[in-house]
Amino acid sequence: MDGPLWVFGYGSLMWNPEFPWTRREVARLEGYHRSFCMNSIHHRGTEERPGLVLALDETRGGACEGLAFEVVRDAADETLAALRERELISSAYVECWLPVMLQTGERVDALAYVIEKSHVQYRGGLPLEEQARIIARALGGRGPNTEYLYNTVAHLAGLGIVDEDLDWLARRVRAIEAARSAT
Repeated sequence: MDGPLWVFGYGSLMWNPEFPWTRREVARLEGYHRSFCMNSIHHRGTEERPGLVLALDETRGGACEGLAFEVVRDAADETLAALRERELISSAYVECWLPVMLQTGERVDALAYVIEKSHVQYRGGLPLEEQARIIARALGGRGPNTEYLYNTVAHLAGLGIVDEDLDWLARRVRAIEAARSAT
């Protein structure tokens, strides 16, 4: 690798990167949007009861704001190996190098994980209400699906990034949880 390794985070990588970084910048990726469009059968659900996790879904005119991390140079190889183990667990993601625009105006090529639309775990186009019902009940190896949603929404808010679909999902999932505990 000639230059530094950059990684684009748009979901759990924003709040739990699990790799050392030297620089973190708000960044924008054109041509994709963040979406709960991937069944999670390992981390936030099971094969019997899948959860949903975020993926970059290629969309004409789409854009996704997240975080770009510059990885500590001496940790690039280990970071790539760890990310591949974490993100490519079921081959639903494709590893891509995509141009992202940092908030500083600098353009960098960053490693990003994009959903493979032909993969059996792809769930693009699910209505938000159905997404909320799935997220409210799913549990996987890394914990409840709700935790994944709430952490992502909180971190986006902390960065000043608005994602109306995720904000709606968080409100709806909290309402589902409240109704469940009231019974």
